[in-house]
Amino acid sequence: MDGLMMDYPLTINAILNRARQVFPDKEVVSVLPSGAKHCYTYKDLYARVVRLSHVLRKLGAKPGDRIATFAWNHYRHLELYYAAPMSGFVLHTLNIRLFPEQLEFVVNHAEDAVVFVDASLVKAIEPLARKLKTVKHWIVMTEDGKLPETTLAPVSEYEALMKQASDVEDFPAVGENDAAGLCYTSGTTGNPKGVLYSHRSTYLHTLLAGQTDVLGLSERDVVMPVVPMFHANAWGQPYLLPNIGAKTVFAGSNVTPEALVKLIVSERVTYALGVPTIWNGLLQYLREHKTDLGELKHMVVGGSAVPRAMIEAFKKEFGILIIQGWGMTEMSPLGCTGRLMRRMEDWPEARQIDVLANAGIPCVGVEMKVVDPLGKELPWDGKSAGELLVRGPAIASAYFRNEEAKEQFTRDGWFRTGDVAFLDPDAYLHIADRTKDLIKSGGEWISSVEMENAIMACPGVVEAAVVSRPDPKWDERPVAYVVRKPGAATPTPADVVQHLTGKFAKWQLPTEEDIRFIEQIPRTSVGKFDKKVLRQQQRAS
Repeated sequence: MDGLMMDYPLTINAILNRARQVFPDKEVVSVLPSGAKHCYTYKDLYARVVRLSHVLRKLGAKPGDRIATFAWNHYRHLELYYAAPMSGFVLHTLNIRLFPEQLEFVVNHAEDAVVFVDASLVKAIEPLARKLKTVKHWIVMTEDGKLPETTLAPVSEYEALMKQASDVEDFPAVGENDAAGLCYTSGTTGNPKGVLYSHRSTYLHTLLAGQTDVLGLSERDVVMPVVPMFHANAWGQPYLLPNIGAKTVFAGSNVTPEALVKLIVSERVTYALGVPTIWNGLLQYLREHKTDLGELKHMVVGGSAVPRAMIEAFKKEFGILIIQGWGMTEMSPLGCTGRLMRRMEDWPEARQIDVLANAGIPCVGVEMKVVDPLGKELPWDGKSAGELLVRGPAIASAYFRNEEAKEQFTRDGWFRTGDVAFLDPDAYLHIADRTKDLIKSGGEWISSVEMENAIMACPGVVEAAVVSRPDPKWDERPVAYVVRKPGAATPTPADVVQHLTGKFAKWQLPTEEDIRFIEQIPRTSVGKFDKKVLRQQQRAS
């Protein structure tokens, strides 16, 4: 029997059309490298996307070709988020913090045809250019319209091409199952793996992210995504914010605490998103300078586990609610958000923060289950931990051109996340650890994440990362790398161990010799603790 509903294509085109028609005067504010601000509207964005579509097709790119970006967060990057997929191409955002050999692998594996690069990043990519076999054209995005001296060739300046382009709308037909975007994982183990998003998956992810109990944003909000646009589609914000009509604020390359505070206050930001590193630095700055953040009331924090102490500090000291988000590049990327249910609103504050410190409940369109080593599904009882599997319409079913990693996808359509987790009776997800980061001591498991969060609640501690060291008796023992507050002489190793006593079983506690103070914890390209580097340091010590 034929259906009675319209066969309406779920494409990115529909998102930008809505922004132009319903929210034409809402603004996009970008901080440029000079510190100056650029401001235009969603109506202006649409008009420039029309021109950029003509630019892309004039460059000779073919339907399905990958169009790469090597750029910070700003309005031109946003234009590419729309112009590439709406013109039948695939937007490939390159992580500017990848090691050179990883970047070389990613560009060649994706077979990028054109690369758009910020003028400030030209020198960073020039040494690789001759190794990038498929790139046919380089486009430099400048602030002043002048091409910098460069060995990139052939090369053009972004605005010069835009001025020459037609302003007549002429987008080619695209289907909802056509590829729209390509992101690679950060490659903490082996080469990065590509995730190819469709128009349909991106559209559906935009709808799920906009749910009240997911991110809870509206047209009334002023949103600052500090999460990079080169990482996991900036958590979907470049599509969500125009779709709901929220004002967008891009901080650009300067994300120091001082710069963020000024921008938040001047643009009256109500909602911000970023990794824990950003907000931990901001918290220390706010405390030292006795200032506040104006109208900012919510922050979504993800990318790695959010310390309970940070959630508590922002809520009590500054009246800001941290919403913990969990997800993966393979999930487009949102999977869970940590919000309180109505019946929890009368709970004691400490108990509420316990809830907020977890990954949260599954987003609309995301199914989850936890399985034991034999694949048997475990109950949602708050204690049965196993490997977390997920599935849904915005979750990858395979990696791009990567048969070797197909074991991460089950035959019955689930994605193996690699996270050890459990679900409680209230449907809240608790991430115990990554499988590779669990510490097995005396035949029992120790969660490095749980220990890190506990140490970060110790007075005088800014950050902590826990890895394992080999031990002839126990197999593995925990080693904690701890960063003190600047200028502080405490805590001592004994203070840290004492702080952990009572929170962990005696056999789980690290020795004082295994509490190691360092000035800075190494990080991956997306701001997570780089435990691979810490393990190397530990083995060398």
